[in-house]
Amino acid sequence: MTWFPDRDTKLCISLSLRPGSFGTRFHNFLYRELGLNYLYKGFAIHELRPAIEGIRAFGIRGSAVSMPFKESCMEFLDELDPIAKAIGAVNTIVNTSGRLKGFNTDYAAVVKLLSDRRVPRDSRFALAGSGGMAKAVLHALNDLGFKTGTIYARNEWNGQALAKAYGLGWQSQSASDILRPEPKFLINTTPIGMAGAKEAAQLPFSELSIRNAEFVFDVVASPPETPFIRYARELRKATFTGADVIVLQAVEQFALYTGIRPDEELIRRAAQFALLT
Repeated sequence: MTWFPDRDTKLCISLSLRPGSFGTRFHNFLYRELGLNYLYKGFAIHELRPAIEGIRAFGIRGSAVSMPFKESCMEFLDELDPIAKAIGAVNTIVNTSGRLKGFNTDYAAVVKLLSDRRVPRDSRFALAGSGGMAKAVLHALNDLGFKTGTIYARNEWNGQALAKAYGLGWQSQSASDILRPEPKFLINTTPIGMAGAKEAAQLPFSELSIRNAEFVFDVVASPPETPFIRYARELRKATFTGADVIVLQAVEQFALYTGIRPDEELIRRAAQFALLT
């Protein structure tokens, strides 16, 4: 049976500078499979305040928030989930009767991913980046018991503030740096490797550091296999990708918007549809 939106259709959206197609395909696939009267659409925005006001004014049920808006959107919301408040970044907004509440489903995704893959908690890590995604990953690492690591960030103020908050080291960083002491777990939360990014062909860490690592995690989801992940796989390192994270966090968003958590098989099919087609 063909489905058409009507006056009762609930709209969910994403706000980004450069929206991709994953969220639109993933959520709409699940809506149709579950017979839900919802519609999802991504939007490219350049003015954040009116976009947030529009969520409230048009009764939009929920919105994903992508960089660089994960931190700046917080001041326009009515309430923050405790995890999002502690992290200092929001990637999901839920509208309940005109009241906007911010969540961070990136955090939940990283916790599940690292718990399922069983990375040793005593692994020394190096994390590149200091933005909203870096905050979510660091909070997850801290809650999971990863206590020894260094933040490598070009933004000195943000990098040092994050390092102080989590009792970690900080260093300015470039891809050519040889990291000392030697980390076994490398994490990229920068746009390096992202499709369309100026530094897409670069690596966030030196080749030597990657060779000396045991675990490699890149939060970049597009492309699913970044140069960083490709090189690590050539070296037979254990890898975790942004594609893993984007699926897990989207499931959490879907549950927040609809109150329904799809079963694992349906999630697998939705992810395959969104990522591979």
